[in-house]
Amino acid sequence: MASILDEYEDSLHRSVSVQQSRASVGIPHSGYVNARLEKETPIFNKQRIDFSPPEKINSLVVSSNQLCMSLGKDTLLRIDLGKPDEPNQVELGRKDEAKVYKMFLDHTGSHLLIALNTSECLYLNRSVQKVRALSRWKGHLIESVGWNKFLGSETNTGPILVGTSQGQIYEAEISVSEGSLFSTNPDQYFRQVYTLEEESGPAPVCCLEIERGIEGKFFIIATTRKRLFQFVGKVPEGTEQQGFSSIFAVHADHLPSFREFPANLGFSEIAFYTPKLRSNPRSFAWMMGNGVLYGTLDYSRPDSILSDERVWVYPPDIDITVNKPISIVLTQFHFLLLLSDRVKAVCTLNGQVVFQDLFLEKFGSLTRMIKDPTVQQIWIHTEKVVFRYHVQRESRDVWKMYMNMNKFDLAKEYCKDRPECLDIVLAKEAEHCFQNKRYLDSAKCYALTQNYFEEIALKFIEAKQEEALMEFLNKKLSNLKPSEKTQTTLLTTWLTELYLNWLGILQGDPSQRNLYLDTREKFRTFLSSPKNKDCLFNNRASIYELLASHGDTEHMVYFAVIMQDYERVVAHHCQHDEYDEALNVLSRHRDEKLFYKFSPVLIQHIPKKVVDAWISMGSRLDARNLIPALVNYSQSASTQQINEAIRYMEFCVYQLEETQQAIHNYLLSLYALCRPDSLLSYLEQAGTNPNRIHYDLKYALRLCAEHGHHRACVHVYKVMELYEEAVDLALQVDVDLAKSCADLPEDDEELRKKLWLKIARHVVQEEKDVKKAMACLSSCALLKIEDVLPFFPDFVTIDHFKEAICNSLEDYNKHIEELKREMEEATQSAKRIREDIQEMRNKYGSVEPQEKCAACDFPLLNRPFYLFLCGHMFHYDCLLQAVFPNLPAYKQAKLEDLQKKLAATSQPSKSHHRPKDADTISLGKGQQSREQIKADIDDIVAAECVYCGELMIRSIDKPFIDPQKYEEEMQSWL
Repeated sequence: MASILDEYEDSLHRSVSVQQSRASVGIPHSGYVNARLEKETPIFNKQRIDFSPPEKINSLVVSSNQLCMSLGKDTLLRIDLGKPDEPNQVELGRKDEAKVYKMFLDHTGSHLLIALNTSECLYLNRSVQKVRALSRWKGHLIESVGWNKFLGSETNTGPILVGTSQGQIYEAEISVSEGSLFSTNPDQYFRQVYTLEEESGPAPVCCLEIERGIEGKFFIIATTRKRLFQFVGKVPEGTEQQGFSSIFAVHADHLPSFREFPANLGFSEIAFYTPKLRSNPRSFAWMMGNGVLYGTLDYSRPDSILSDERVWVYPPDIDITVNKPISIVLTQFHFLLLLSDRVKAVCTLNGQVVFQDLFLEKFGSLTRMIKDPTVQQIWIHTEKVVFRYHVQRESRDVWKMYMNMNKFDLAKEYCKDRPECLDIVLAKEAEHCFQNKRYLDSAKCYALTQNYFEEIALKFIEAKQEEALMEFLNKKLSNLKPSEKTQTTLLTTWLTELYLNWLGILQGDPSQRNLYLDTREKFRTFLSSPKNKDCLFNNRASIYELLASHGDTEHMVYFAVIMQDYERVVAHHCQHDEYDEALNVLSRHRDEKLFYKFSPVLIQHIPKKVVDAWISMGSRLDARNLIPALVNYSQSASTQQINEAIRYMEFCVYQLEETQQAIHNYLLSLYALCRPDSLLSYLEQAGTNPNRIHYDLKYALRLCAEHGHHRACVHVYKVMELYEEAVDLALQVDVDLAKSCADLPEDDEELRKKLWLKIARHVVQEEKDVKKAMACLSSCALLKIEDVLPFFPDFVTIDHFKEAICNSLEDYNKHIEELKREMEEATQSAKRIREDIQEMRNKYGSVEPQEKCAACDFPLLNRPFYLFLCGHMFHYDCLLQAVFPNLPAYKQAKLEDLQKKLAATSQPSKSHHRPKDADTISLGKGQQSREQIKADIDDIVAAECVYCGELMIRSIDKPFIDPQKYEEEMQSWL
């Protein structure tokens, strides 16, 4: 296998030239085709609004889809962009020469402030048609407004900030009274809270912005022509309605933190980007003399909200002395600069101009650019025309910029839905990591690309980075589809070879111990991965060869366990005399076949533990398959070790209640060999019923006879009902044992007498003990003295059995007397029977004329009838009809035959010329035959009352209605 892998590595070098030739003819290294299926729309898509103003446009503001436009001197046009066909025109009602200087619309589109060049300010609410003058604001030229996005509503602005051209910052609040009968001033209050200054003195407040951070902290950003100020402070919870005076009061004696730049446009403008409605801005762009200060807003900072600041200088074609920018708008990745005749979009990531849109001279000079933060639309107007820009898929090329800046994580984030771009980013990141010798990171990225596998693998091989190569192969393997079986097999085998090589190198270096352990853990994770399981299992022979070629027995065992090849694991432990480990594997996985295979080896070395393991397996093991192991073991083991075999066999017999004959026979052989006492106990416990005995009786008899266990043999003879052999053998052991055997054939008195005679003969002839012989007579009632006398020798005197002879004679006398008494009793019984018969012949019963048949309830005397001793009376035919169905078949046949014979005897003779004597003789014979037939019929039909006899008792379980006639009976009731 190692040679195959070497050949594969050599083939990688040859494949490079093929790839180079492919590249020369235009075959891309990526698996994606870089082609555009449709024309992409520009990011900033301009649309001219179909609107021709009757007068020139002075100012335009838009927020929350509400657009307000100042036309000419005295007209205000309001348009709900959701209903553009329903514009609302409001007259300012000014008779003087005042002109609209600036307009400010809050974030809800409800509150409109109109600053006039006469240092006056007007207010218009979306829900009313009348413009109101703010008297407290008079005398101030308004430059900027900081709206309260947290407390403002459609009828109340909440505390807001107002910046003037003299550098003063005022706090004010405007409220619209609903349903009031009297006209009240909408401006609740108007008080100064701070004055912004530059080095030359107070400067116009160009912009104001109020933001709230965490823990009730507020950030206020204010700009002049050259400076950007930050006011930071907390407003106590519940006092937000009181305004921001406390924040400015902190800086009454010293200047707040600010940014200052030397150049001056004569004004400045700041723009913010808010990703979602009702969320805080995330970035800002401040247009000032030196360029655009761009950064992010970090609300967690204690003193300054501005973060990651950098200045993007204006493009070369912008000269602030001649063609200075007018306005700025910020999107997610761009800021747009408005010039008098064009719009430029600059990427905030690299400062490059990515978009430029020139406007025709016929539209006039561009005046103002604003953005509706709620719908992310950009509006531009001249005095004659209004344009709108839609921002579409602004992030489409951001990934490329981040990639060129080596910010690969951000690049991948912005192209995760475009696999062809993601592949380019990953390839660039992989190459960057490789050049910076971050080989592992490079391998991870390369594995996710569509670059040629051979080229990348060869790259790591030439750099001698095996660890990175393994990482690359691992990642590639995890990305393969289940159908790519060939590639999976190749990578799996190659990775195994690399891991083994790397482990071999690290194992020999003590200083690399931690790395070795880490690599070993990775290798084991690789082997046990569920994704690789099928492939490793199908190619386990090759993996075993690789492990064997490297001599890595540890991982060979580990791999075998993963593959559930426990046979190989157990065999390995047995080969290395690790019998306890082998048994642990068997006990842990509880495979019956492995127990059968390895038990003969294990029991030779750890018999007690093996038997314990067998017992723990319980009924899952078939003890018959373990007998060969026990037989081999018991033939060469000592008595103490044989006891382990007996312990398991006893567990099978007594705990598992095994009934297999082989198990019981083997236990018998072990008992006969080592435990004779247990042998007899086992036989007695097994009982004497041959049908319930599980051992082979003949085998047991032969086994006991071979080892000289006579008592056990006697027991087996008794079970086999060979009582003569049992008594003969028992007499060699113990006379009392023989006596117990002689009484066993209870139903065969002749045999019992024969067995007791054997015992008596043995006692008399062998033991020559007359007293014991007389005791035999008392133990068995079948033996008489005359049966035993022939066994005694002639010289024995009568004194020894005089008493027995007398007892025998007395018994005979008693028997004769008993017979006489029985004869007398028999004579008396015969006499009483004759008297009863005579009495029955003379017995009669009386029948009244009104008596009726018990069956048909008709008068009884109309037809032949029967009268029973119980009092029931039946017509002959009624009784016959009731009795016949319940008679056995043979009696029914006999009764039918008798009826036919009776009918035949009742027919008159056809001959009229027979002699009288012959007729007389024939009639006599006929009458006798007829009476006999009637008597036989009576014996069958009238043997007992049909209501009181056994017939009624036998019919108790019969239904009242015949099941075959049930339907017919049921219909008759309907």
